Amino acid sequence: MMKRFPVSENIPRFRVAIPARYASTRLPGKPLRRIAGRTLIEHVYRRALVSGALEVVVATDDVRIQQTAEGFGATVCMTSPNHPSGTDRLAEVAALLNWPDDAIIVNVQGDEPQIPPALIQQVAAGLDAHPDAGIATVCAHIDDPAELFDPNVVKVVRDSQDYALYFSRAPIPWHREGFGVNQETLNRLPENGVWSRHIGLYAYRVAVLTRYPRLSPAMAEQTESLEQLRALWHGIRIHVAEAVEIPPPGVDTEIDLARVAAQWASSSE
Repeated sequence: MMKRFPVSENIPRFRVAIPARYASTRLPGKPLRRIAGRTLIEHVYRRALVSGALEVVVATDDVRIQQTAEGFGATVCMTSPNHPSGTDRLAEVAALLNWPDDAIIVNVQGDEPQIPPALIQQVAAGLDAHPDAGIATVCAHIDDPAELFDPNVVKVVRDSQDYALYFSRAPIPWHREGFGVNQETLNRLPENGVWSRHIGLYAYRVAVLTRYPRLSPAMAEQTESLEQLRALWHGIRIHVAEAVEIPPPGVDTEIDLARVAAQWASSSE
């Protein structure tokens, strides 16, 4: 019997959905690749299971993933192969399983075998504690200039109540005096600035998920290629807390797979 992660009495009831696609461009068959004797999707499922979730569901459109997940005891929800995003797939899961509008769903990506259970709890609790928010997520402090100016790192600016004002691939907020025209040569960030990177773990209310696929895309969303900007454009508030634990990088490539395998092999020695 697997031990469950310690669950605080302050943690609300929540569910976890794990979208899993077979057709990954950079790592084909990614959910079924193996690390330390288990498939990637099983590692993610086990992390979610011990977080204290009321239910954990694997959402997939591939029968190979379905059979594998059911083989290690997971509940599987088969979804359409035509969803343009993971949020759309999540909305179908909520509808198929008839989850109530006020239910909290945490979307745990199927390629994060080291996702901290405490972080899953945190986003669920963050959404529960802020009834005017439709989505909750987390961020972490940036102190490395290379990270701030990397367009692959999504930055977030929050208001005084920790609600998102904007997400961007650009270095926001822009420090007009500290960066100037030679920002690429910075070796440290200005002392009087605060920058945060977004960590892509989300909790949703089912009512928002049901509405989301019907919302028109926003210009900023398409320009930045950041789906969460659609929510802000349509007035859905996003609460962004400081992460209680920083998750290790996910698995996107063969190199990532080898890195995680090597880490786990060394930790078991």
